[in-house]
Amino acid sequence: MLKKEFISPIWSAAPTPLLNNGELDVESLKRLTEHHYKMGIRGIFIGGTTGEGPFLPRRIIRELAISTVDAVAGRMAVTLQITDNSAERMIDNISFFGDIAIDAIVIAPPFISLNATQDYLYDMYRQVIEASPCDVGIYHRNTPTAPNGETLSRLAELPKVVILKDSSGNVDDEKSILSTRDRLRATKDFYAYCGAEFDCPKAIQAGYDGMMIGGACFNGRMAGKIVELTRKGQIVEAKALQLRMNNLMYDVFGGKDIHCWLAGQKQLLVELGIFTTNKCVMNYQLDKETAENIKIAVKREEEFL
Repeated sequence: MLKKEFISPIWSAAPTPLLNNGELDVESLKRLTEHHYKMGIRGIFIGGTTGEGPFLPRRIIRELAISTVDAVAGRMAVTLQITDNSAERMIDNISFFGDIAIDAIVIAPPFISLNATQDYLYDMYRQVIEASPCDVGIYHRNTPTAPNGETLSRLAELPKVVILKDSSGNVDDEKSILSTRDRLRATKDFYAYCGAEFDCPKAIQAGYDGMMIGGACFNGRMAGKIVELTRKGQIVEAKALQLRMNNLMYDVFGGKDIHCWLAGQKQLLVELGIFTTNKCVMNYQLDKETAENIKIAVKREEEFL
């Protein structure tokens, strides 16, 4: 069950540390956990896009979940994505991970779904939510197979749904999600997070409870400060720090086209002594220019990293 004390301003959609042979790097995972905790992060989302969950074998995801829960030792919430293409496959995934003491499972839009009407999507999610032995989070992305705002509102009303990450960038969905959150607060705990890490002030001003972001493993402290400044009404300062964070992310991700993305992010963690490799399952490669920019950024942003 997701505890209130873990509803912190910044959650990390965490990358998965891998050895060069593709196996889980458990020692790096332990260091990453401590790094997250020192940055003030109290919620970790594993097996998501940044975590390469849809690309890794289930045995490695299982080892990742067990090792993360062990490393966290009750100090942070651990949520695990179990997304698949049907309710049956997601329920099967839940049973595969069911003995691991995670705080919530996370459902995102199916990767493939033919004739995905909103009623069909609602029923798919509902079956999985009802089968879950623990709380449920919903990860909302703007894809052809995603529930719309009205469907998300219906899903949020189900008792086990406690958190939603919105990375859709859809204004109508944003309004629906936030109005649903406000309406449900009278009857249950439900929290809405935003994934738009390149504009945290806008998300917080809109009313999100915080940010759940893929870069939090390195920009979490900076993002937390941006949220704090925004909530204090210091918008000019928040936007200035956001610009600084964006420049950091462009340095790490390989420029504004983000062509190095995950490899760059993992390399930064190598430079910080947290990861041992920048190995990715997804086909992101680190170029020499980005590698040099990362070294410079580590020295420049030492106070936040």
